[in-house]
Amino acid sequence: MTWGRIDLDATLPGEHPARAIWAVVDRLDLSALYAQIEARDEVAGAPSIDPKILLALWVYATSDGEGSGREIARLTRLHAAYRWICGGVDVGYHTLTDFRSQEGDVLNALITQVLALLMKQDLVDLSRVAQDGTRVRASAGAASFRSEQTLQALMVEARAHLERVTQEAADPAITARRAAARKRGAKDRLARLEAALEQIPAVIETKKRSGAKDTTPRASSTDADARVMKMGDGGFRPAFNLQFATTTDAARVIVGVVVTNRGSDQGESTPMLEQIEKRTGVRPDEILLDGGYNQHKAIDEATEKGVTVYAPLPKPRKVDAAKTAPRDATPDPSALGTAPLPAPLALDPHLPRATDSEAVAAWRQRMGTEEAREIYKQRGATAETVNADAKTHRGLDHLLVRGLPKVLGAASLFVLTYDILRLITLGG
Repeated sequence: MTWGRIDLDATLPGEHPARAIWAVVDRLDLSALYAQIEARDEVAGAPSIDPKILLALWVYATSDGEGSGREIARLTRLHAAYRWICGGVDVGYHTLTDFRSQEGDVLNALITQVLALLMKQDLVDLSRVAQDGTRVRASAGAASFRSEQTLQALMVEARAHLERVTQEAADPAITARRAAARKRGAKDRLARLEAALEQIPAVIETKKRSGAKDTTPRASSTDADARVMKMGDGGFRPAFNLQFATTTDAARVIVGVVVTNRGSDQGESTPMLEQIEKRTGVRPDEILLDGGYNQHKAIDEATEKGVTVYAPLPKPRKVDAAKTAPRDATPDPSALGTAPLPAPLALDPHLPRATDSEAVAAWRQRMGTEEAREIYKQRGATAETVNADAKTHRGLDHLLVRGLPKVLGAASLFVLTYDILRLITLGG
């Protein structure tokens, strides 16, 4: 090992993906980030790391499947691409994790900028989009879900612990740094328990609405926003529901992202359509949804906006043939007790029901056509691949942050990275 000068630019090939990502980041308007570090009242603050470096680091790391701030900080000292992005600037993991946690709104706004670059060059067609949700494991354990009574008892213990830690801070045997850390940890524990208690009414309402057998409301003392959901493998774990909307054209870019803590996808198409129109200024003509979205109210709302819904019909419900016989039909007394009971009949799912609105009746009939079935095949080829990319290649198989706002920030970071990579691939 020897000391010496290193030409960082020479260590990275000219066609390396890090250079392409940096070029796209350099085209974005980052004024919202720079406004946070400007000097105030003619008094300069401490030197700050250029936000462009932090953003480029996170985008490149996400494209590389890395989501740990500690690991990214380590790579900035060892990996040529990360060192090239830093350009000799020392970046700590606290700075990186704080950036991801605190800049969720900015990351979400940058998605709109990337979409604008794609639309300006006519690289994306928004006429047809596909929406799908995926449950992502929360940063909370199943054992962290406690009843209201248990949370109240833990609150008493947490307050007593905070008081004790505050008194021990005056002990000269304890350093000021250690005392501050212990007090900060005690306050954080108390805040998480308070947040969990605040979620109890919402949990009660959800259980009533869903008709759950276990009516005991429980909230997580680790991540109050997390909910136990049924996962893709059939198991139940704490998770969040991440919703993505993707164009079905060759560009296949993500145009919408929503994060909820509801295990159901019912009704999620309405806020997604509103977001797409707000973000791009374009309302899709068609939206492809899976069976979990076919809520009649959502179909009515989409139709009112002029959006055609393609979603599979529910499985046909079987009815008793005897109950469907004409009212004036008189049974033959001699046949009673001898003839076999009529077999249940399956209702044709494509036939309108008496309670259907015009939009729902049209949806039933539409999904019975060959054209609709061919169009619907595009959903799996787009929405499903986005979920697979997020979990398999971008480190979104589990969450490292807690709370709905931070989870939305992590999801927005993935979408921003995904769309930047699509922009590079499409030559924009």
